[in-house]
Amino acid sequence: MSGPVSVREAARAVLAERDVDLKRSGAERLWSEWQAGGLAPGPETDIGPILDTPGLPDKPILAPPKAMPRRELNGPENHAALIHALAHIEFNAINLALDAAQRFSALPPAFYGDWLKVAAEEADHFRLLRDHLRGLGRDYGDFPAHAGLWEMAEKTAHDLLARMALVPRLMEARGLDVTPDIQRKLRGYGDRAGADILDIILRDEIGHVAAGDRWFRHLCAERGLEPEATYRDMLALPGVPRPRRPFNEPARLAAGFSIAEMGALAAPTKT
Repeated sequence: MSGPVSVREAARAVLAERDVDLKRSGAERLWSEWQAGGLAPGPETDIGPILDTPGLPDKPILAPPKAMPRRELNGPENHAALIHALAHIEFNAINLALDAAQRFSALPPAFYGDWLKVAAEEADHFRLLRDHLRGLGRDYGDFPAHAGLWEMAEKTAHDLLARMALVPRLMEARGLDVTPDIQRKLRGYGDRAGADILDIILRDEIGHVAAGDRWFRHLCAERGLEPEATYRDMLALPGVPRPRRPFNEPARLAAGFSIAEMGALAAPTKT
């Protein structure tokens, strides 16, 4: 009788999936299989080539960030477009979590468990937003979408420390900051259900940023680096956007940022 399959192979297979429903259900299945002991983090074996590009559906059509229209929440079309944009972020977040699990080797089992859990929760977020979008008479793929969300994954593919710093601690932490304002706009428009979905997402995303923070600090300790100074150094690298105020300070503190770090991030940048 064969033993559990490699968690990295299993994550790679779901990452490669192009069908939206199969990717969503696959991410949820992996987390269930991990909890049941059906996936093994090791021993390290050759799992074949790392998948550098996730499987993507034919729609939505992807456009450069600068080509995306700036929309105001002022009518049914723009309302649906906003929900679609949020669903697209969550779909990409499934891929980012699965990529962390398939790409990086020789890590403690808890690392793989963390990112499979994140992938499953992102899949649930995508389902909630897609169902809400369908309730508005549209579906995922009906609007063009942001093509730049995978770029930071490509820039950090060489180093897990950079990945943890610049995806969970930078990009996903940005989501903590902007979500309350999006909720206010949705409630002002009369979309209480959409705002309530974002309550669930915000709660879970604090945990996702915290997972990134935990592994970032773990790797800094292994390499003899001071975490907060290292993070500031990474923010100063070319092409890395600096966090923008206003910050959701309670959410960031709950996710692992320190009070001193929040003060440093809020300080004006030197020119």
